[in-house]
Amino acid sequence: MKKLLILAAAAGLMSATAMTAANAETLRWARKGDSLTLDPHSQNEGATHGLAHQMYEPLLMRDMTGKIIPTLATEWAATDNPSVWEFKLREGVKFHNGEDFNADDVVFSIKRALMDTAEMRGVINTIKDARKVDDYTVHIETHGPNPLLPNVLTNTFMMDEGWTKSKNCEVPQDFKNNGDNACVRSVNGTGPYILVSRAQDEKTVLRANENYWGKGTFPLEVTEIIYTPIQEAATRVSALLAGNVDFIQDVPVQDLSRVEGTDGLKLETGAQNRVIFFGMNQGDADLVNDDVEGKNPLADVRVRQAMNMAINREAIKKVVMRGQSDPTGVIMPPFVNGWTEELDAIPPYDIAKAKGLMSDAGYADGFGITLHCPNNRYVNDEAICQAAVGMLGQIGIRVTLDAKPKAQHFPQITKRTTDFYMLGWGVPTFDSAYIFNFLMQTEGEKSGSYNGNRYSNPEIDKKIVALSSETNLDKRDELIADIWAQHQKDVVHLPIHNQVLNWGMVNKINFQVQPEDQPYFKFMTFN
Repeated sequence: MKKLLILAAAAGLMSATAMTAANAETLRWARKGDSLTLDPHSQNEGATHGLAHQMYEPLLMRDMTGKIIPTLATEWAATDNPSVWEFKLREGVKFHNGEDFNADDVVFSIKRALMDTAEMRGVINTIKDARKVDDYTVHIETHGPNPLLPNVLTNTFMMDEGWTKSKNCEVPQDFKNNGDNACVRSVNGTGPYILVSRAQDEKTVLRANENYWGKGTFPLEVTEIIYTPIQEAATRVSALLAGNVDFIQDVPVQDLSRVEGTDGLKLETGAQNRVIFFGMNQGDADLVNDDVEGKNPLADVRVRQAMNMAINREAIKKVVMRGQSDPTGVIMPPFVNGWTEELDAIPPYDIAKAKGLMSDAGYADGFGITLHCPNNRYVNDEAICQAAVGMLGQIGIRVTLDAKPKAQHFPQITKRTTDFYMLGWGVPTFDSAYIFNFLMQTEGEKSGSYNGNRYSNPEIDKKIVALSSETNLDKRDELIADIWAQHQKDVVHLPIHNQVLNWGMVNKINFQVQPEDQPYFKFMTFN
């Protein structure tokens, strides 16, 4: 376990960003969808984290290359007890309201993020307890040894205990049941930017935190952020072309050449740590959103195999994505521990064989079903779903498409009111266990919150649980391989592709694409 020792110092980070530039300025930022909430523990969603990271901070975070760096913790290591990690906290840090950051805030924040209404609970559910040792030392105990604890903490934000209690939001917002609290609209973090104003789905304004601990460590050239969600792709691009915004995260694939060919603009492109796929309710005895009475066609693996064969991933890449995707056969991006070329291989597109499987399963005439899809979350999300509708129609599956904004779409999955749906999944831990815990493990108090497939396999559950405490990395990798083999055999999901990121910006900006699609603006610089 001592080999897993991780000691990090801010000095290494400072070498890359030695000085705060003098030409600090306002950044006008737009992307497809808004943050779902400002409550930092309520949701585990990329765009929500993207805004939160500007104002709140975790103990440690990933930089613009995906590397873990110290943030509110300066050192971390497993202790002599392999189930307990020690974190040394950064001293002299203040929250936006001037209060000191210390160990009490860490213990409070971790325990808050483990509450039932916190979607972040599923990320850190290997944590058993957090304890204060002294004002700037915390021990985090896990359910058995956990060599990957640092990996799960990069989006677990630290809150001011006193301020949070004064706002009466000790309990995280219950998002899926339309819960509310004062922390949904107000922020008191330690981050580089302070909330000035917020109008949900319209505009959020942030200003630089003059007392930020990271001065001299990060460039901090952005002094004001004006964030405007623009769902319509053409409008979003037009805003960039017209000079109304400086930076957009999701340039539509049909407009890449237009942006790149415009004077004063440039395009930054890179692979994303995110896979796009379809989920299917294979666990219920009968479906709600189909036209088959008394049974569940998706429960038959032959139907799922047929659907997998009927989706032409290369056609989606060529026609829908204009070449800007990486077709895959597994719901795991190449960044993730457990990925292999064999798993990544695309299932053969074979309509004749798929029809045969449908017939063997008793559905030669097909069936009707509703596909639920977001229309403001992923690159060309609704267009991908539209393409899948036609492809599945070739094997007799009559699909009705129901596309909604992400704020309405995600609760359909978590509340189990959809039987067939699109989802995109990033893996902030860069490890397969994160995928298994949320998407494959039997739904329970601390697992399977996005297992809209209702998949349940007791033997697989045991292996998933074992991953959290297996310290022999070779044995752990064997468990991961076993779980993926069963996942592929059972056709638990229908993978489509790994997403490619395209960020559009004015030429004066220097900003590389971050693999988790997280724009940490404290790293941004200007020419």
